[in-house]
Amino acid sequence: MTPSRARAQRPSPADLADRLHSAAIHLLRAVRREDAASDLSGPRLSAMSVIVFGGPVTLGQLAAAEQVRPPTMTRLVNALEADGLVVRHADPSDARVTRIRPTARGRALLEAGRARRVAALARPLAGLSVDEQLVLARAAGLMESIATKSGSVAARRTHSPQG
Repeated sequence: MTPSRARAQRPSPADLADRLHSAAIHLLRAVRREDAASDLSGPRLSAMSVIVFGGPVTLGQLAAAEQVRPPTMTRLVNALEADGLVVRHADPSDARVTRIRPTARGRALLEAGRARRVAALARPLAGLSVDEQLVLARAAGLMESIATKSGSVAARRTHSPQG
């Protein structure tokens, strides 16, 4: 392909962003079906994801990451704690600060959920050619780089089963 032809076919950043946004939503919806096996609501699973893969965190950090008010997050954390999925502990450097961390059971629940989601996504990927898989591997790297540069919550939760 000549350089001028490549430029003529180059999508605008807005068009490319629109396609990526749509594809990401469709992929997330497809793998989200696996979340029913966890027996947790979407908000609880999402909070657990931040705690497991980004924690230990304070209630304020968790509320900010999940974009909810602290009273809402307090209710979620209380329920997760009652279920034996998280514990609160004093910060070793400042006993006035309470951090939330996962229990072994909570971590296992999230890791199993991530494994189910990854397996669900791997099935259709296995049917692609090697060249197509290599293209997607490069695209995944670029998407991770974009997410990191934007400072998004998603970038800080790259190991999250939620996304």
